[in-house]
Amino acid sequence: MKKNSLQNRLRQSQMNLFYIPALVLFSVFVIYPFIKGIFISTTNWNGYSQNYKSVGIKNYLRLFTDKNVRTALINTLIYGFGSTLIQNALGLALALFLNEKFRGRSVLRAIIYMPVMIAPLIMGYIMYFLFSYNRGALNDIVMLFGGEAVDWMANGPRAVMLMTLVNALQFVGISMVIYLAGLQNIPAMYYEAAALDGVKPFAQFRYITLPLLHPAVTSAVTVNLIGGLKLYDIISALTSGGPGYASHSLSTLVHRTYFGAENAGYASAIGLFTFLLIMVISSIVTRILAAKEVEVS
Repeated sequence: MKKNSLQNRLRQSQMNLFYIPALVLFSVFVIYPFIKGIFISTTNWNGYSQNYKSVGIKNYLRLFTDKNVRTALINTLIYGFGSTLIQNALGLALALFLNEKFRGRSVLRAIIYMPVMIAPLIMGYIMYFLFSYNRGALNDIVMLFGGEAVDWMANGPRAVMLMTLVNALQFVGISMVIYLAGLQNIPAMYYEAAALDGVKPFAQFRYITLPLLHPAVTSAVTVNLIGGLKLYDIISALTSGGPGYASHSLSTLVHRTYFGAENAGYASAIGLFTFLLIMVISSIVTRILAAKEVEVS
């Protein structure tokens, strides 16, 4: 008995050795840069020079008075919550439709999911040719019906809304797949019992489907929210944060501050603020949604 216990402990110790390469890589590429970023955020380093000095929490205090950070923060919240709302509403609708049995549903699922596999930067460049003022596909359609060409990205709020929509439509396939999995996990006997009692389809959706989909809602909302709050590629491809700073997210503002303004210290402070913002928001939202989950028995 003691011999078997000793062998099990030895085997477990040997298995733990396989974690070492992963821990080393995680430390080198995540923990060290994070700690280094905290240090840089307390300096006035320009990102290139060998000479820099500590400025304490000056960069962090500047966050509260910088109007560009304020604009980027508002845009980030719009990108995050706007994308999440569209993705989940549309993803759930598509999942309900594609959960029904009909010919060609597998093809439709693949088509809807396909944009997810396109790199966001590539999707941004594709959308550039759609929204471009000169010979953009959307303006060609507008002029075909006698209208005048519109510079779609010249207006900050409109550009933010359009990029929120583009991001939502590209990744709606993720929500669809999560909700499809959730729907297929609901026992059919609940619907059969409800149908025998004369419960109408909408009432079945409200009192059976939605409560039992809460785990899927939690997963989909969390994934979509984090993706939207850290939106970078589409903004970089379509507007580069313009006009001016009107469509920047916090992620693109970090890039602009580091490489454009050559202020690595302040860029690091914005980056750490972005990390904390996403962590806090996603944790709160996940906790609220998880508390409403119903266990399927």
